[in-house]
Amino acid sequence: MEVILEGEARLFVGPASFGGAGLVDEPSETPEAVLLAPATSDTLARLGRGFDRGFGKNAIVAPDLDTATADHPAVRENLDLLRTDGHRVVEGQNGGMAETGEIVARVLGSLGGPMSGLRVLVTAGGTREPIDSVRFIGNRSSGKMGLAVAREAVRQGAEVTVVAANIDRVEPGTESLPVENVEELQEAVLERAGRADVLVMAAAVSDFKPSSPVGEKIRRREGTTSLELAPTADVLGAVTEQYPDLFVVGFAATHGDSLEDAREKLESKGVDLVVGNDISGEGVGFGADENEVYVVGREEERFVPRASKEEVARVILDTMMVEMEKERQR
Repeated sequence: MEVILEGEARLFVGPASFGGAGLVDEPSETPEAVLLAPATSDTLARLGRGFDRGFGKNAIVAPDLDTATADHPAVRENLDLLRTDGHRVVEGQNGGMAETGEIVARVLGSLGGPMSGLRVLVTAGGTREPIDSVRFIGNRSSGKMGLAVAREAVRQGAEVTVVAANIDRVEPGTESLPVENVEELQEAVLERAGRADVLVMAAAVSDFKPSSPVGEKIRRREGTTSLELAPTADVLGAVTEQYPDLFVVGFAATHGDSLEDAREKLESKGVDLVVGNDISGEGVGFGADENEVYVVGREEERFVPRASKEEVARVILDTMMVEMEKERQR
């Protein structure tokens, strides 16, 4: 890694801030990735107008501006020019610099990889179906597996959108669409699936919902009550029917042996891959940092022994890319 400090930056920050990183006046060779951060309005103008100091056409630009400067028409025009020229602009809130994790994710994604150019739609988390105004039917999904898939896809160069069911964080480098229940999740997925190359349905989608949810809180003094359940929408079925050419990865969470369940879901849902996981095992599945799964395709099945969800995500995506290549060759 090489660091270029312009004149004013040397006075304000100083070389000591960068530890062992090499400080240079010009890149020693053509860099694989260039990050300009924080990028001032002057930097945006020079880069947007072609004075890029040899940085090429694929720099990641992280502006750090006050709100008035960020909203100025000339600055917005320069940012549009940068995007048109192929630069990746990472903007924070109210003109300020984006969070470090967001910038790092964009840099890693810019390095290229097997998923460069792919548009990946990931669902993550667990849906909640209201019983009354304060209670709901839900599940224990934390969203960790889906976010691990999204994170790894970004690192491999994909453009990633996450439909996030009741997750309180946004995965850096992704677009996040928050949803609460199955209806909202299905609407978001069907709306975005037409612009995606791949759908990874890692969210734990409720199978049932109260048939008659109450708009206010049910009081305890009302005594014993019964709850009638109705099946929720079949999101996977709707996706494969509306987008038959979309490559779809489904998930099958099972209490016990997940292999047969994954095989059955592969056939009944018409998807391309199914990831089966046994949620009854201690330390794996919902809420855990590790998982143990079967990745089931039409021709091959792969067992992934207990590993971090990041490692499991890599295996899932590697298998997905192999299967997509097979489809292209048919």
